[in-house]
Amino acid sequence: MLGVMPTREAQRLADAQGLDLVEVSPNAEPPVCKIMDYGKFRYEESIKRKQARKHQKVVQIKEVKFHATTDTGDLDHKLRQIREFIEEGDKVKVTLQYRGRENAHKEIGVELVNKVVEACLPFAITEQPPKLIGRVLGCMLAPKPVKPGSSGSGGGHQTQAAPKTEQPQQQVQPKVQPKLSKDFDPLQI
Repeated sequence: MLGVMPTREAQRLADAQGLDLVEVSPNAEPPVCKIMDYGKFRYEESIKRKQARKHQKVVQIKEVKFHATTDTGDLDHKLRQIREFIEEGDKVKVTLQYRGRENAHKEIGVELVNKVVEACLPFAITEQPPKLIGRVLGCMLAPKPVKPGSSGSGGGHQTQAAPKTEQPQQQVQPKVQPKLSKDFDPLQI
């Protein structure tokens, strides 16, 4: 804290110490400067950025496709896949594509997608409700947000069982029926 001084005098002080005069906040009135080793400062900043990149989790979007005629065995297998993706922290896009005469009975596909969403409610949230766009009915599932203060790893089933009995039952999200009328325009979505 050397106070307000002319730029040339500040530069002379920095040169005398073998350091650099660095402008910290140029928009302040008067501008604020620091005397520091600028090369060392840039190096430390690059190390901080590398550490931040190393610790960040990149969320990927995985897609699981269904058809209106998907049977229970395949449905169970795809539900296990969805659960694995969600537990890894990825989002899952659930899509159901209608083929041929399946377009005449869209309610079958809507029931299937709603069944998938209900099966995933214990471990996922519906980020985007089921929406019909052309011949594809799709929705987006995401991992449930981690509550602050709770430990993400360790603790086992004993620590998780106590809070579940104290908390009220999980609210079931209502089934969403997409627009299926003849005047449906996918561009309005």
